[in-house]
Amino acid sequence: MAAAGSVKAALQVAEVLETIVSGCVGPEGRQVLCTKPTGEVLLSRDGGRLLEALHLEHPLARMMVACVSSHLRKTGDGAKTFIIFLCHLLRGLHAVTDKEKDSLTSKNIQTHGRYWKNCCQWKFISQALLTFQTQILDYVMDQHLSRHFLSIFSSSTKERTLCRSSVELLLGAYFRGRVGRNNHAFISQLMCDYFFKCMACESGFEEVCELVDDCFVELNVGVTGLPVSDSRIIPGLVLHRDFSVYCPADGDIRIVLVTETIQPLFSTSGTEFILNSEEQFQTSQFWIIERTKVIMQHLQSQNVKLLLSSVKQPDLVIYYARLYSISVVECLSSEEISVIQRIISLYPIVLPQASSQFDISNNALVKFCKPLILRSKRYVHLGLISTCLFIPHCIVLCGPVQGLVKQHEDALHGAFKMLQQLFKDLDLSYMIQVSDQNYALRPLIYKNTTESNHLLEIGSIQRPNQGTVVENKDGLAETQRHVKIYSNMVVPSVELETHIPCATPKVSPTDTYQTDETLRCLSPHKTKIIDDPDLCIECNSTNSTTENSRLEISYENVKITKIAGKGSTFPVRNKSLEMGTAQNYCFSSIPAGCVLPVGGNFEILLNYYLLNYAKKCQQSEIAMVSTIIANAVLGIPKILYKSKNGNRSFPQVYIRALHALQTNQPMVSIHTGLESVSGRYQLLTSVLQCLTKILTIDLVIDIKRQPQEIYDLDSEEEL
Repeated sequence: MAAAGSVKAALQVAEVLETIVSGCVGPEGRQVLCTKPTGEVLLSRDGGRLLEALHLEHPLARMMVACVSSHLRKTGDGAKTFIIFLCHLLRGLHAVTDKEKDSLTSKNIQTHGRYWKNCCQWKFISQALLTFQTQILDYVMDQHLSRHFLSIFSSSTKERTLCRSSVELLLGAYFRGRVGRNNHAFISQLMCDYFFKCMACESGFEEVCELVDDCFVELNVGVTGLPVSDSRIIPGLVLHRDFSVYCPADGDIRIVLVTETIQPLFSTSGTEFILNSEEQFQTSQFWIIERTKVIMQHLQSQNVKLLLSSVKQPDLVIYYARLYSISVVECLSSEEISVIQRIISLYPIVLPQASSQFDISNNALVKFCKPLILRSKRYVHLGLISTCLFIPHCIVLCGPVQGLVKQHEDALHGAFKMLQQLFKDLDLSYMIQVSDQNYALRPLIYKNTTESNHLLEIGSIQRPNQGTVVENKDGLAETQRHVKIYSNMVVPSVELETHIPCATPKVSPTDTYQTDETLRCLSPHKTKIIDDPDLCIECNSTNSTTENSRLEISYENVKITKIAGKGSTFPVRNKSLEMGTAQNYCFSSIPAGCVLPVGGNFEILLNYYLLNYAKKCQQSEIAMVSTIIANAVLGIPKILYKSKNGNRSFPQVYIRALHALQTNQPMVSIHTGLESVSGRYQLLTSVLQCLTKILTIDLVIDIKRQPQEIYDLDSEEEL
């Protein structure tokens, strides 16, 4: 069955999903009971688990859930917010396009009304969404929202040192939306204790998050039949295996790792071993036994007490291991071996082919090696001595049923993904200019052949009499006209509050003039605040005709792209910039550790600045998209404050926030907790990408079953 793709159809699907997840949002969210086709019951408030448990038939619904899953795999948070925000965006687009379809088009497109309505409407809007995401959003984040950012790092030290109280507020707010009310405080504290116990030093949080995220399954043990309060943290590594041979040993224990059988084989792969008599067979068996015995004796002589193997060892090896008091753990998975290698840098030994004596250089020491019994299951507990910044610990998660244990496992794993993204600088496409030495901005030198009191045209932008900073011999700046240039974006006809240098012009070493405006230049390791100078313009000609106006700018390492039909130019990333050859340019970013108070602060801030931008923007499609997105982001705080009354209701909170922003006062949040700024930004961009995909769909074909493939009986493959 085929149906035309439309926003109305997508909105109907999104509203059904919104109904499911909207009741779980926030600290007062409820749990949802789902019954799977297998008869299994799922009781959860985790948006990702609920969406993945649904049996969806509509192609658009499956596409939305696939986008949510892709976002969760990267960031670990935001499934419910994703659906709610997407639904509000579709609702806003449907309302606008129903009433004012013609107002969305440019003058050229309005002449082809029928063609526009049938073919170009949604694709045109999807292009406007893409333009907004890549150009407008990054500017608003860097120049406006960044002034409200808080840091999860301690301000008492120059280096990045985590503040434990801030981490607790961050994790507390995270788990309140993922775990039931009875357990979220306990799980949050368990997670915080585990995180700090695993750090060998204060600066090792990035490596810890990366390793735990990659190896979470191996560092976690789920136990059913016990209360959640029995969950605990165990030092060392717990292998999901039992000993094939266990021989108690005291003190530090030397271990080796093998990935092949110790007992020699009659023949290797690709060869054959020919026996001509029974005597030859017995002789070969005797040689194999003696060879195995010699190898195990050599391991004992090297004080090896534990043998870890990725394959199952023959009975002969097990016999000699027990004889020589060597414990054996077999059939380790590749993931378990990878964890051991990353923690203690232990690599497999290579067994000799002929010689009986060989050097065991690839070995390591462990503090202890003992069995661990959790309920009725046996594990191997190793006290690894770490060679990295991660101190090995495992989390034992208990619960009365497997579903609750799985829910807590997913929440913990998602928390580490969230922290991993938080501790990284998130690059934006907005570009600022910095100096070569100390990241101080330098002025841009322009040579204009016209007089300073005439129009200066850059592409399609004309700024009459807005003040140019003119260089004079005394080093003083005479303000006559301001030229505002936008980097890495199609320049909107909007007068903004800050100046954005767009290229790498020739730099004047003297006579610089700087304003009090500040921009953030973010290095991979430190966040620095630098001054943003006005653009200095040097006028050397007396010709007053604008037709003969000539702007001479020396661009270095910046590629200027002409946009057809718009008459404007803007710089884009050049390879030499990425390679670091031009050191006087810096692409801005969201610094690592940036957070905001929970309770819709990010959404209210974004709404305020996007609406201000839309009011000044002269490009109708960008203004329309900015307004729709600004209104859509308020869907989350409206749900959060839905049950509140009086001064704690959403209208009152929103009015107080607007008043604080207009009067340059700090915003006050009635919720306790913090949330990651980079996580909210990535969520917003993921939703916009999903919406762009939906708007480019022309036809939806629902196939109930896969068509059967018909093979030719006389095909070349069968012959």
